[in-house]
Amino acid sequence: MTRIAFQSHPPPAAATRIRTMLAVPGPSSPSLTGAYPKPVSPPYPEMSREVELSRALSAEARSAAYAASAPASESAVVFEDEWFVVVNKPPGIYCETLLSSLSSRPGIKTSKSDLHLANRLDRDTSGLMVITKSNKVAGKFVKAFTNHKVKKTYLALCVGRAPNWARIRIDSGHGRSKFGAWRVYASSDVGRALPGGSMVKQMTTSFNILSINGRGECGDPAEVDTDDIKTVVVQEEGREWNPDEDVEKCDEVLVRAYPESGRTHQIRLHCQYLGMPIRGDVKYGGIHEWKGVMRDGHALHAESISFKHPITGDRVHFRAPHPSWVNEACGQQF
Repeated sequence: MTRIAFQSHPPPAAATRIRTMLAVPGPSSPSLTGAYPKPVSPPYPEMSREVELSRALSAEARSAAYAASAPASESAVVFEDEWFVVVNKPPGIYCETLLSSLSSRPGIKTSKSDLHLANRLDRDTSGLMVITKSNKVAGKFVKAFTNHKVKKTYLALCVGRAPNWARIRIDSGHGRSKFGAWRVYASSDVGRALPGGSMVKQMTTSFNILSINGRGECGDPAEVDTDDIKTVVVQEEGREWNPDEDVEKCDEVLVRAYPESGRTHQIRLHCQYLGMPIRGDVKYGGIHEWKGVMRDGHALHAESISFKHPITGDRVHFRAPHPSWVNEACGQQF
């Protein structure tokens, strides 16, 4: 296993002592000394605001139409028993829409107030979500997710320079920067204070390259192969890459991601840091127009999920069908 640690001098440690009298920060406060840790990923691009607003408005309309149409179709329900439901969320709708749709499904014996989202997906992310049918089961899932007992895989179609590795494990910090944006931080900054009272938390993801420019295969979402895996411990700024300025040099890279933690926008942030942002993910540097088409969302799919059944204790595994862009990237059908 090759271990790479990018070295740099970390900023001075954030002061933890704050004056409480009149809520006035003392001279050692990070807000006055500038001692908050510096993100190692860039801020949101200016153009992303307009694109994200347009997508949000479209998602509102799409979600309303989805909820008003026929209840959750049989094709959307991957599994159901008396304790929980596994659904395949379409891209471009909000998670809460699935609750409304599921509660009006014929034969459902659970009231909407008893339905809970065990996990969430971003608006444009498709794939597997678990919806519980009781507070008891919801609590068990909270504990399972908190203790990292739930295993998930994602598929992401990235656009950037093809990497020189087949498998990689990236370990970094994660948190909100001064203006509320989610950013990547150095691993050495984990535990340090951030604006707003939060702190940098650990974020770890493993990636397998599945195909580059349509050459490769998807395979099965088995456990990540740790043989010859490259490990990157983030300590400095990531790979600079602007696909909008170098379209001719871009490669299309399909990856399978194995998140070891569950941070907000984790896979999207790590793909950006590695210099291959997800196609359409304008918030994190992804290309908006690709192959002559303006993309209306990012290409990220929650492919599989595995956990112990909250009641029986049996290990269960679920897998969602691949979206068309995955099949196209692999050059084959599933």
